[in-house]
Amino acid sequence: MNPLVLPGVYAPQEDTDLLAGALSDEPLPPGAEVLDVGTGSGALALEAARRGGRVTAVDVSRRAVCAARWNAWRARLPVRVRHGNLFEPVQGQSFDLILTNPPYVPAPAAGREPRGPARAWDAGGDGRLVLDRICREAPELLRPGGVLLVVHSALSDPDRTLAHLRATGLKASVTRRRRIPFGPVMRSREDWLREQGLLSADEDNEELVVVRAELPC
Repeated sequence: MNPLVLPGVYAPQEDTDLLAGALSDEPLPPGAEVLDVGTGSGALALEAARRGGRVTAVDVSRRAVCAARWNAWRARLPVRVRHGNLFEPVQGQSFDLILTNPPYVPAPAAGREPRGPARAWDAGGDGRLVLDRICREAPELLRPGGVLLVVHSALSDPDRTLAHLRATGLKASVTRRRRIPFGPVMRSREDWLREQGLLSADEDNEELVVVRAELPC
């Protein structure tokens, strides 16, 4: 069943599929507490719920919240969907698994906060506007043995993600990679990305990575 995607809500794409594959690799006991941050249409939250997880999904977009709630209702899956900015709606809670497909595309005019649909992909001049906050805040919400799975572009510096997460005491590594052709957003800013030195002159595809980080027991 394909999820309903409202206008302005991020539709499941290659990064969603790559993260879903990483999710399928995780042993998820029934009743495990799962958090999907930046849920969009709720595709990953629904997949975790199908596996028996107790899922909370969060998105800053009210349209995304509506879409995720509708998709959970249509699939008859008990997903709790909350409106809010990243981890704010779940402060004081803890999770066995945190999933996130955050904005990660480097964007011109880095001093301005992204607005509208662009909030789903624009992430400042280095692509780290949201990623750095996830690296700081997610470890505090993990239970011992808990896992964070985050997908982003190689353009937004996976080594920095690994370093930040390891500095908090997590064991972190890149577990999945996939090269994909440029989508509309990347094509629209190819020249700027080359000017910034983020793309070489002959690059015409993007590498996606999944970082897995685990809090030792």
